[in-house]
Amino acid sequence: MAKIKNVAVQMDHVSTINIAGDSTFAMSIEAQSRGYRLFHYTPDRLSLRDGTVYATVEPMELRDVKGDHYTLGAPERVDLSTMDVVLLRQDPPFDMSYITSTHLLERIHPKTLVVNDPAWVRNSPEKIFVTEFADLMPATLITRDPAEIRRFRDEMGDMILKPLYGNGGAGVFHSTRDDRNLSSLLEMFGQMFREPFIAQQYLPDVRKGDKRIILIDGEPVGAINRVPAEHDARSNMHVGGRAEATELTAREKEICARIGPALRERGFIFVGIDVIGDYMTEINVTSPTGIREVKKFGGADIAALLWDAIEKKR
Repeated sequence: MAKIKNVAVQMDHVSTINIAGDSTFAMSIEAQSRGYRLFHYTPDRLSLRDGTVYATVEPMELRDVKGDHYTLGAPERVDLSTMDVVLLRQDPPFDMSYITSTHLLERIHPKTLVVNDPAWVRNSPEKIFVTEFADLMPATLITRDPAEIRRFRDEMGDMILKPLYGNGGAGVFHSTRDDRNLSSLLEMFGQMFREPFIAQQYLPDVRKGDKRIILIDGEPVGAINRVPAEHDARSNMHVGGRAEATELTAREKEICARIGPALRERGFIFVGIDVIGDYMTEINVTSPTGIREVKKFGGADIAALLWDAIEKKR
């Protein structure tokens, strides 16, 4: 097992994060506490030249102090293959820019361990990968055919309509059977997105919460329940959802046991799944969140468990 010395973090700029709930910050500050040297860069600083992947990085020091949480050193151009670990942690959208990043990082993995495996991140979009487990999901339709979507709503009654490659609750709509805005909504989606949309059966259990379950190397290690605000169908915390402590149900343990082998086969060390009632709705493999919330409510120190797993891989 090789000792980890240098860790590069590909992320949205560290100045923009909210450290109170940011999982990348939690991962990075745990790495720092273990004596690893941290290097920060944003995706636009990634380059490929003559077969070598470079990034313009900045040495990064972190502090768990709101308003004074980071110091960056002088920029330097480095061959990313000289790093021991790269954390692939920028937020979606999962667009061609994101996909290009995975192609470049694939050139250095696994000699440099990229978390998560960039090729499988590219080939496992969170709202499509989950459909491999159709029996664990609510009824789900992926299409941009308005007739198919109307047929689906007629059958389901209430449904959720959202962008296939969206994130953070953006563009998520609850459409009821008597909603007269569906045609306008589909026109707007058609103008905004070239790819198909996703429609899912509305699950009333969402009012009790949308549970985020964190898995490390295919095993569940913690969970947080996210309860939507009274007048919102979305439970994402940055749009008003409320976090609360929770435990895994027998059904949720069954879901984790079913998907665990597929996560390990794809090299997904850090994953977050979303569960409403008895159904899984997403498998998040790009930049899952929830670490700090789990610990805040008395759960496991997931950042420590993650680095334990990474050290074993190295």
